[in-house]
Amino acid sequence: MKIKKPSLSFWQIFNMNVGFLGIQYSFGLQQTAINPIFLYLGAPEEMLPILNIAGPITGLVVQPIIGAMSDKTWSERWGRRKPYFLIGAILGSLCLFAFPHSPLLWFAVGLLWILDVGNNMAMEPYRAFVGDKLPEKQLSLGYQMQSLFVGAGILLANGSIVLFQYLFGGESVEVAGTIPTWLYYSFYIGAILSITTILYSVLKTPEIPPSSEELSDINTVKAKPFIERIALPFKEIIAAIKKMPKFMWRVGAVYLFQWYALFIYWQYTTPLFKLTMGYSTGEAASQSAQMSLTYNIVTMVVALALVPLTLKFGGKKIYALSLFGTAISLCTIPFISDPFLVLAPMVLFGVGWAAMMGIPYTMVSKVVPQDKRGVYMGILNMMIVIPMGIETLTFGPIYKCLLGNNAINAMLFASAFFAISGFLALRLNVSSKEKEGNL
Repeated sequence: MKIKKPSLSFWQIFNMNVGFLGIQYSFGLQQTAINPIFLYLGAPEEMLPILNIAGPITGLVVQPIIGAMSDKTWSERWGRRKPYFLIGAILGSLCLFAFPHSPLLWFAVGLLWILDVGNNMAMEPYRAFVGDKLPEKQLSLGYQMQSLFVGAGILLANGSIVLFQYLFGGESVEVAGTIPTWLYYSFYIGAILSITTILYSVLKTPEIPPSSEELSDINTVKAKPFIERIALPFKEIIAAIKKMPKFMWRVGAVYLFQWYALFIYWQYTTPLFKLTMGYSTGEAASQSAQMSLTYNIVTMVVALALVPLTLKFGGKKIYALSLFGTAISLCTIPFISDPFLVLAPMVLFGVGWAAMMGIPYTMVSKVVPQDKRGVYMGILNMMIVIPMGIETLTFGPIYKCLLGNNAINAMLFASAFFAISGFLALRLNVSSKEKEGNL
């Protein structure tokens, strides 16, 4: 049966999502600062995809397992989801403190693996946390509020990079094998935000206790031998995939092209600006950060405005239009050489990013069983990291052999994939049977 949940105030929904700020600050650094660090430490451009494989693999393994585990967790003191994103935040903070001190490329790559484990451990339960707390009529507001904090976190991360590069950067930082000192400060801020924002939400937002049936299931799991408890999340993931609503398979098709394209964009903006604007690595990284800064400002502005639009026109239409807009954005960037004019396409990108970070989660949360929300949110995030994994394994050879080691061609390739994802999003229809899936 569906548990009747009380409606929350705007500020209660705001407080429960504050922790997403720190998580997304960390992801913002990964989008903009990690690849320049790899380049500083001597990585060739065609190696960037494979060096980023930590994100897809850790997401594929960690998120569904943590989701399944959190479904079967309950503590009177700590709750159900909060222990997991608290531990993940601590792990992420430690890695962010260490990352800019990486002496060698292999050390930085290893830290990225640990950082991604922490971020994924924090991210997945947070998605389920919102679904746990909110009644269906407030799900759109809850997930778009997360989208707002996605924009805010990445905005702060990239704003700090731009600011510190301006204040402390210069040609003296372009030393092969050395990470510039001005990048350190952004990572230190991220380490502090990662833990403090999570703590704020943990202390401000109590979790809803499980029903008597759920509590009985949780206690049954606790009574099982240790080996069986370890194997249980894997069994639950397999069982959930077998029973997965067809709607989620259609979302997976959209995500295949959407996230493949996004990974290309994040990896190749710095090489793109080195080519189109003749920038050094540091200048190109700063320009890339300004791009991210711009689209995340737009994301913050429009995130909550998408709530009434999706209610009026439907999530499918708004989502599809946002993907087409993102395709147009990426198609124009390579042909603009002015550092200020090139920010204009980021308006469309920002609208798209706001929709991508909120609308699919709202739609999926409505069609999955309430007591399996954690594992299904983990599976949804598997649909994100699988395309990223495919990209890390395939795009390096594509970039080198088919696209002529040319970052302009890489961006146009990503634009085409976004257009395909937009057409696939038009197929996201929810059947009446699937609407009853969370009963």
